[in-house]
Amino acid sequence: MSLRINDTIPNMTVETDHGTIQLHDWIGDSWAILFSHPKDFTPVCTTEFGAVAQLADEWAARGTKVIGVSVDGVEDHKKWKADIEKVAGAKAGFPIIADTGLEVSKAFDMLPAEAYMPDGRTPAHSATVRSVFIIGPDKQLKLSMTYPMTVGRNFAEVLRALDGLQMSAKGVATPANWVPGEDVIIPPTVSNEDALAKFGEFETILPYLRKTKAPS
Repeated sequence: MSLRINDTIPNMTVETDHGTIQLHDWIGDSWAILFSHPKDFTPVCTTEFGAVAQLADEWAARGTKVIGVSVDGVEDHKKWKADIEKVAGAKAGFPIIADTGLEVSKAFDMLPAEAYMPDGRTPAHSATVRSVFIIGPDKQLKLSMTYPMTVGRNFAEVLRALDGLQMSAKGVATPANWVPGEDVIIPPTVSNEDALAKFGEFETILPYLRKTKAPS
């Protein structure tokens, strides 16, 4: 069964290079980002993990925890982090799940349920394990993105999407290419009277498109 937007994520107990964690307990009252990779010691993934490490202060400023997933084991993860930190010039302080049995990959619908990968598997065997999941404090999936093997993920866009989700949690929506500081959209379900009471002044561009200053 596919994991869809607003579904509660599985409350799995997983092994990581930081020890054993239970996903719901680890998230706690924070936002969380789970980003997955098909195998350790692969070139594109190393640059991506490095990008996540470089953004440590940005995740913290948004009350967001990050956790990686790769289909290799804990010891490989620990060794790989040395390469990641060399590339990034930053400490990779986040945990990486050791999904050697593919339980997380299957639970998050990154692989068919019947998928089997023998020893000696290559990244091509787990090519679909290249996804990003943004999860709210309510443990529900808010957004997901999946990339092919050859295209590095844009973590500036992941950060922007996180900002948009945290803004939309205040009862508004964000327009195309929105970044913090720009105006937001009042949902069509909110009447003009309620919009005026809740947001103050707003601009009516079309009967169904109204913009206002972003709530603080």
